[in-house]
Amino acid sequence: MGKIGRIITAMSTPFDGDGNVDYEQAKKLALALLNSGSDGILVAGTTGESPTLTREEEQCLFAEVKSVVGERGSVIANTGSNNTAEAIKATKEAEKIGVDACLLVVPYYNKPTQEGLYQHFKTIAQGTNLPCIIYNVPSRTVTNLSADTAIRLSQIDNIIGVKEASGNLDQISKIIEGAKEGFLIWSGNDSDTLPILALGGYGIISVISHLVGNQIKEMIDSFINGKTDEAARIHRHLLSLVNAMFVIANPIPVKYALNVVGFNAGKPRLPLLEPDEKTATVIKETLKNYKIDLPI
Repeated sequence: MGKIGRIITAMSTPFDGDGNVDYEQAKKLALALLNSGSDGILVAGTTGESPTLTREEEQCLFAEVKSVVGERGSVIANTGSNNTAEAIKATKEAEKIGVDACLLVVPYYNKPTQEGLYQHFKTIAQGTNLPCIIYNVPSRTVTNLSADTAIRLSQIDNIIGVKEASGNLDQISKIIEGAKEGFLIWSGNDSDTLPILALGGYGIISVISHLVGNQIKEMIDSFINGKTDEAARIHRHLLSLVNAMFVIANPIPVKYALNVVGFNAGKPRLPLLEPDEKTATVIKETLKNYKIDLPI
């Protein structure tokens, strides 16, 4: 699964002045991310404002981003839903486009049982040849994918790993210990990247890699090469930026930060708004303390 990569950026979706998806800016951002440490791009995830994108916009984003990324990096399509049939359809369409993998979020709002979660993900995986990554983010979905369910799902050949944003290191440890060999854990929280690596995790599906991708790459490479003191130093250095990017709901801060550093990403779509003056000041002041890796 080296093709998927250790550092995946959950890419922001640029909008133009009229609030339409700016596909040209999306392609530019994808390439800039690959040029600043990312191994791949997650398209139309939470950071990409998936709740307010239409399925047609998402499919077009998948195609446009893949057209410029080619074989330079992986393109992961967020095709998840709390509607199993809808997720199957979206995944099949993304597979036709030629993406490299799909991300499938734990169903939100309808609160399935653990057996329901197992059957949901199994059914989607059986309907595609794409590698599937499960996304566990109980702070948004309410329902937590248990370690036991993740371990069961690891036995399905094309379910290759999980993006774990539960923040529960005990649960993550249990998954790593019990899952099928080769099942990968990506951190879903930027602040958990180094702790999860220390437990045997694989990488990060990141927000702050929009800004400091090379530095995240250096941290991961340092850890893998046994330079744990250096990895820890970078981790500590990046924590203030992580906090600033989540001072209010993601993706509001990172989209604002992109605009501040010189990449025109536009405004968020309603019901999200740009940060208020106090929050904007926190973000701008924090950015002054960091070298920005994104080529503008």
